[in-house]
Amino acid sequence: MQLRNWQQQVIDSFPTTISKYRKFILKAPTGAGKTVLASEIVERFYKDKKIIVLCHRLVLLEQLERALSKKHKVRKLVASDTGHAFDGYDILLSTNMRAKEMLSDAISKADLIIVDEAHRVSPNGVAYKRIIDNFNENAKPDAHFIGLTASPERSTNDQRDQLNLAFDAIIDCANIKDLIAEGVLVQPIYRPHFVHDLDLKSIDTSSGDFPVTKLAPAIIKSSMIDYALWSYNEERLKVTEKPISAWFCADISVAEATLEQIRQHGIEAAIITAGTPIKERMQLLGKHERGEIEAMVSVGVLAEGWDNPHCNIIVHLRPTLSKVLWGQSVGRGLRAAPNKEKCVVIDVSSNWSTFGPVENLQWSLWSNRRSNMQFMNRFNWIGQQHDDEDNSETYLLCKNELANKTRCSLIYKKGAYEDDTCPVCGTYAATDIYKEQKLDSSLNESGLHHLFFDRVPKVFDEMNLSVWESLGNMAWKSATEKEKVFLAFCMAFAEVSGEETQSETGYWDAALAAEASIRTYLVKNSFSIKKQDDFELSLIADGMLAGKQIRTLQAHYGISLCGTAFQTHTPAESERKYQKAIKIAERLAILGCSAQDNLPYFKASDLTVT
Repeated sequence: MQLRNWQQQVIDSFPTTISKYRKFILKAPTGAGKTVLASEIVERFYKDKKIIVLCHRLVLLEQLERALSKKHKVRKLVASDTGHAFDGYDILLSTNMRAKEMLSDAISKADLIIVDEAHRVSPNGVAYKRIIDNFNENAKPDAHFIGLTASPERSTNDQRDQLNLAFDAIIDCANIKDLIAEGVLVQPIYRPHFVHDLDLKSIDTSSGDFPVTKLAPAIIKSSMIDYALWSYNEERLKVTEKPISAWFCADISVAEATLEQIRQHGIEAAIITAGTPIKERMQLLGKHERGEIEAMVSVGVLAEGWDNPHCNIIVHLRPTLSKVLWGQSVGRGLRAAPNKEKCVVIDVSSNWSTFGPVENLQWSLWSNRRSNMQFMNRFNWIGQQHDDEDNSETYLLCKNELANKTRCSLIYKKGAYEDDTCPVCGTYAATDIYKEQKLDSSLNESGLHHLFFDRVPKVFDEMNLSVWESLGNMAWKSATEKEKVFLAFCMAFAEVSGEETQSETGYWDAALAAEASIRTYLVKNSFSIKKQDDFELSLIADGMLAGKQIRTLQAHYGISLCGTAFQTHTPAESERKYQKAIKIAERLAILGCSAQDNLPYFKASDLTVT
């Protein structure tokens, strides 16, 4: 089989990878060919070995069975199976909940375990925790545990439920931009509209996302579906090939309302949900791939494990705080196909303005509450673009009134079109989103970076270290909660390693080791940090200037820590220390620190507090 460039690179480096790591994630975009890669890894390195392939959905099992059965003896585990594993076959396919005893027997015998859609692995969940613990305790010494995913991140504040607890490393195999350049994927073309009458502000998101029981009625009450149909009817006429679309909805009520409107426009459409029987589901998806069904409306199904390379329009009708959901669903339309030039992404959910283009998404092995709370601002990404000192960009919101009395509401970049006229309605009736939404912040990360590296050396050179170095205990003891966050940042900068890391796992290992050291110091000295609603960069800047919030004692003691670290490290090391220190301070602010801490990397109960 002719492998793509990125797949060949993974294969070539695989012996080195498995010599360094026992449990790792292979990260590549949706549509890049991860299933083909997995099959090739099995063929090249585990031929006639015992292999388990896990995934969380039955439809994924069907796809994997078809792909792997071509070259291997495959058995799909069913719930009623008993007996010994690998009796007459080499590869066992299963979800993580099937035939627990037989699966447990298989883990002890397996040479390789592959987990598809590995972002679903919950180290603190019952099913995967059992599998991970079994592997750690009973697997062969040379067995490997490999995850496949396009989005290695879990949107949870639970520090016992992070991917770094299940995997040792992430191998970044390919990115969307490179695969577009190689012709493996097509360029997404975004058409984002801001639906003014969709009220999300009153919906409680303490669960980490918009609950569908509240979200669905808000969507149906709004003009979101109308905007989606208006945009779709325009864009379907512009694609060079036959329009084939996937529509992502919040729940069945939204999907049914959407389906009804699509059909009213004379478009062949169908609906598919998690409750659709597999046989019927596969028949519908087959018709969709052949173009017999133009619009496939889905609820919680197509975002993972579905591949129709002919899909050239994605319509997003599901507002979310999940970067994973946004990236996974849009990625389903990017797979290349003959005569397919692009994939149009119609977003009426404000996800594009919240997260940005999927080709620019960044992922993290560890998350905390702030990592998704920032997305409460549905113009989060647009605000970041405006605040970027190196490449500031302004976005406009078209307010032109259309014939049906609704606004155009297209979001587009200032300077991208002649006279800044709207590319959809052809008028100039736009406002600056940044100014209208009052997205201005007192300080951005770029500004703080400049201030820190300019200010610390200057102040440090004028300090009498013999005075300030002995005042640490007093600075912490008298500190306010905001001053404690500033001191935590300064201590993190002094403590954390500045060595270059080769993987995100290495990055977080270094960051969490420093965080654990700071927590140890605080708990042993009976200091604490209360959980805070947000992490304010302005606190760090204020401390650099000994301003209004951070008093002189705390400011100068903190700068003495940072300045000492500056003197003993190269500029490159200081840069790496700074980036990790920001993350550590953010985590300490959001998670807090107390003598009751029980985290995977730090247990306060293990300390002898004097």
